[in-house]
Order: sequence, then structure tokens, then C-alpha cells
Amino acid sequence: MSNQSLEQQQQEHLLGYRQLAVVLCLLLLLTVVTVAVSYVDLGFFNVPVALAIACGKVSLVLLFFMHLKYEGAIINISFLSTVLFLVIMIGFTFWDVAFR
Repeated sequence: MSNQSLEQQQQEHLLGYRQLAVVLCLLLLLTVVTVAVSYVDLGFFNVPVALAIACGKVSLVLLFFMHLKYEGAIINISFLSTVLFLVIMIGFTFWDVAFR
């Protein structure tokens, strides 16, 4: 491969400032939502709602700031399998606490 093709590959997935600003605004908005939800009593759903918002924020950071959106299939599969394992472990923890 020539230097020009390497340069083109590297520039294909670089994000523009506008897209990064939109992602940043979404992260700030989700932070405000997190704080707002913390003042609302949702009963049993406090933790699941907080985790859902946190997962949304983590997804934005991973996809755009860490460029996971532009990686190959192996990286994505390994990431998704890690997330699945984490969900299973958190599920077991909640199940254990719920039935004590």
C-alpha cells in the first residue's frame, strides 16, 4: 500500500468537530437526565433506569470517542461478548440479593 492509501484509510473514520460536539451535547444531556432521575422515586426501577442511562453514555463514548464504530468484526464481537458476560454477572448479583 502506498502512503496515500494509508492516509485515506486513516481519514475515513476521523470524526468532524460537529459530530463530536453533538456526541458531547448528548453526553451532557444524559448527565442532566441522570441527575434529574436521581431526585425521582421510581421504587424498584431506580437502579435499572440509572443503569440504562449509564449504558447509553458508555455506548456513545465507546462508539465515537474510542472509535469502536469503525473497528473490525473481531473487535466488535469481543466487546459484545464482554458486555454479555458483564450483564450475566450483574444479573446473578441482583438475583442473589433479591432472594436472600
